[in-house]
Amino acid sequence: MANKPVAMARTTQLVSTYGVGALFPVMDQSFMILGIDEWRSEAGTRIEEKRLARALGVQYFKSPPAGGVKGYRVPVVRFPRWHYCPECHRLDALNKFCSWDEHVCHDCERELVPSRFVACCPRGHIEDFPYFSWLHGGQGGGVGVTHKMRLRTSGSSSSLDAVVLSCSCGVQDTTMANSFAPHALEQVAKCRGQRPWLQGAGEEDCGETLRTLQRGSSNVWFSSVKSALSIPPWSDNVQRLVERNWSVLKNLPDTVLSTVAATMNLGEVTVKELVDAVIAQRSDSAAPAQDQADLRRDEYKALSVGQPDPDKSKHFVVKPRQVPSEVLGEFSLLSEASRLREVRAVDGFVRVRPVAAGEQVDRRARLSKSKLDWLPAMEVLGEGVFLRFDEGRLQAWESTAFARSRAELVKKAEELRSAALNLTVVTDVKPRELLLHTFAHALLNELSLDAGYPVASLRERVYSEDDECGVLLYTASSDSAGSLGGLAAQSDPYRMEEVLTAAVRRAAWCSSDPVCVEATSTGVDGLNLAACHACVLLPETSCENQNVHLDRATLVGLPTSPSEGFFASRLVL
Repeated sequence: MANKPVAMARTTQLVSTYGVGALFPVMDQSFMILGIDEWRSEAGTRIEEKRLARALGVQYFKSPPAGGVKGYRVPVVRFPRWHYCPECHRLDALNKFCSWDEHVCHDCERELVPSRFVACCPRGHIEDFPYFSWLHGGQGGGVGVTHKMRLRTSGSSSSLDAVVLSCSCGVQDTTMANSFAPHALEQVAKCRGQRPWLQGAGEEDCGETLRTLQRGSSNVWFSSVKSALSIPPWSDNVQRLVERNWSVLKNLPDTVLSTVAATMNLGEVTVKELVDAVIAQRSDSAAPAQDQADLRRDEYKALSVGQPDPDKSKHFVVKPRQVPSEVLGEFSLLSEASRLREVRAVDGFVRVRPVAAGEQVDRRARLSKSKLDWLPAMEVLGEGVFLRFDEGRLQAWESTAFARSRAELVKKAEELRSAALNLTVVTDVKPRELLLHTFAHALLNELSLDAGYPVASLRERVYSEDDECGVLLYTASSDSAGSLGGLAAQSDPYRMEEVLTAAVRRAAWCSSDPVCVEATSTGVDGLNLAACHACVLLPETSCENQNVHLDRATLVGLPTSPSEGFFASRLVL
């Protein structure tokens, strides 16, 4: 473990990009973030979000201790362990060169370079690339033979053919060519279940085929992030007061509850309100925990009802706007969300490939050696707009042959992916999901231009279950580009009508057409239809579904049938 500060990181990075088990690059060095049981107990800020905490089986959340607070550090360890010297080309474990707190070759006094390659399995395990086995092919060279491995680049090209491994034992030199093939390491090494982020935890039984990855590639670490909006009544002052003092209040007898409440600093909350909230929470705590679908249904209902309360102490202020049918006829509700709070928590991670929808086996790696009562998280305070489609018009469109045929193409792609990954469940993609998800992307891109926010600081929440038909577009950045009111101001019906029309007309043409609009299998695993980076794809931070299940044709139709799109009427000049 590193014993001195090695780098600075933002809180958002330690949740979304460089969380537990991820590799953190620092100049020419590489570190791995250790498990949360290694974090100092007093480090970080406690975050309360009852609904999400119950769904994830914890009591509360903590923000990572980032930002340079003195004494508050996230512990790390050097990884990969194997390094090489650019001067003498020696390749070996770091402790064979120097001590763990150093990073130099004592023979050459040159800074060492961490291995470019690591070996991972889909269950989150990671280890050093098996250089010895790759070079020797299982031939050790006999008793008493010394092995001093070296790594050179021939300079003939930038491909893996130019990366040459050699050994003093006289084995034939080999290159790294073909080491990235899916089954390249199958006969070389099996996964030993190594978890270097959990110090002293030992190895797990695994046996999966290892995959060679570059240590800086994005598929070395995929976080599993769950999020929830703070909605009434849990977002009210009294509920937040109960959550902060729950460890004391939950065990008090009803007979003394009022007496204790009267001694507390309640602010604007009355004693009766606090007592009623404690009793309600005791009853609620005995109810079954909600899953993500339940959390989303509650959010959709809250957004549909709204809470136009200007009280600055509330985290949820959503004001429904009057929507003239001749202006936004495709929608039944437009709301201004002037204040929102979202909590995003990390409950594990995977490697090699992200968790697919419908995947039955939970292959998420753990964040700690033993289960703790908290998880790392971050909170975002922002604002946005909520639009609910007209259910009648939506049902009429999704029952058309065109809408069903577009969804069927994506479903076939899901079946192919499920067969390739041995998944037992195939995600049933519905026309409603394709339409709402693509609409959210198109409108986000347009709002970014009109409201002045960088698109990466905006985010979507799509509610597309059978009894849901809405999208929430909101600021999702915890920095200064987050909540200046510019996005909520777009909820004016006439302004929104202009933005919506511009978004639809922009979606009608892509610079990659006709290739883009005629595509029937694009994107990750072929799960998109007419969608590319020139039209509706968003930054990864903005899309909640990995930029899949998108089809621009659901909005504007195909060139041969433009009237089939849901917003076809807005294309008429």
